[in-house]
Amino acid sequence: MGATRRKVLLAPITVTPSKPLTPSHLKGLLWADVMYRATAQVADVTYRYSHTTYHPTEQTLGFWEFLDRTRGDTDYSCLSEEEIGELYVRYRAEGAMPSAEMAPYAEAVEHTDYVHPAGARVLRLWAGHYERLGLHDPGLLAHQPPGLGLQEMIDELVADELGLDQRDLGGPVYLDATRFGLPLRQIVAADGRPNYLACALRELLPLAAEYDEVVLLYDRELDPDYQLLERVLTHKGTLVHRIPIGRVPIDGKITSARQGGWHDHTVSALLRSVGDDHDPATLRLGMRLYFIAGLGPGQQESFRFDLLRKSLGRAQKLLRSAEEAPEKGDRGALFGLLDRHRRGHTHIDPYRLTSSLLGRGNRAPARALLSTVFL
Repeated sequence: MGATRRKVLLAPITVTPSKPLTPSHLKGLLWADVMYRATAQVADVTYRYSHTTYHPTEQTLGFWEFLDRTRGDTDYSCLSEEEIGELYVRYRAEGAMPSAEMAPYAEAVEHTDYVHPAGARVLRLWAGHYERLGLHDPGLLAHQPPGLGLQEMIDELVADELGLDQRDLGGPVYLDATRFGLPLRQIVAADGRPNYLACALRELLPLAAEYDEVVLLYDRELDPDYQLLERVLTHKGTLVHRIPIGRVPIDGKITSARQGGWHDHTVSALLRSVGDDHDPATLRLGMRLYFIAGLGPGQQESFRFDLLRKSLGRAQKLLRSAEEAPEKGDRGALFGLLDRHRRGHTHIDPYRLTSSLLGRGNRAPARALLSTVFL
């Protein structure tokens, strides 16, 4: 294995705490969790997932302003994810972007650890889902500001001839990778509002150089932005792997959470549907079997409750088989099981690893593999 372990930065796309988690969100979270826990056995891994970094976006600050303007002093501590999500759908339907009204919220986010009560409530509810599903918590409730201020990030891009700042002329700021054949992309509006890509640059530019490999795990719909992000980080000398993950269709349709229609398919609803019929280990392994191996990296397969329940049954059999089989305590054996799923990079491929549990004629999975990576 070598004396020196390589350093990996895992940076999955961050879900904004303004709506309930859906099957698409859960797929990405489980994928990142298995990658993190498996890769941590063969390398030093940092799982960077900071809600603080992405609070300054319009979709978050605008929602907070909308809530205070339309709901007053509402007590959000008793509301469900779905109830807060319904308010978010109303906000997106309103269509207004009151940038001036968002300024106090932007100041609070930049200079304090402020989180709107609605956002804080959603994050606490998500922490409960993480615990039940056995997901690594990268700091859902922690204050984790990015390493660069907005102006510092812009200055660095301009110095590297990757930024075009037109604010002095009343215009926006662009990420300019046109010399690499990529389109010009606005990252900061003329009024100073950053988008998701600008926030990602604030976070990853100062971090990436510290690692041997950076893994970007993201929604396939955002592939153009992540191509740009890869180009910027690569230009700085970082080895970057982009891993797009397809969304999960519901009845053959892929829609954004901002449009609603998720009530029967939220993570809360999924957990209620399986009830208490399965022990924690079966639930955790079964969810990973379905959302990683069953649905795969694409987005062709619609969510199906019957196949989720079938995966839970498979998980129960795998756990029983592993328990009955003799266990090898050699850590080298675990490394060997994981190493075959690297394919020339440091990180472990979650799809290949999880699918390997379901191959025909497989021997009983090692208990150490299940307990370390999947449970």
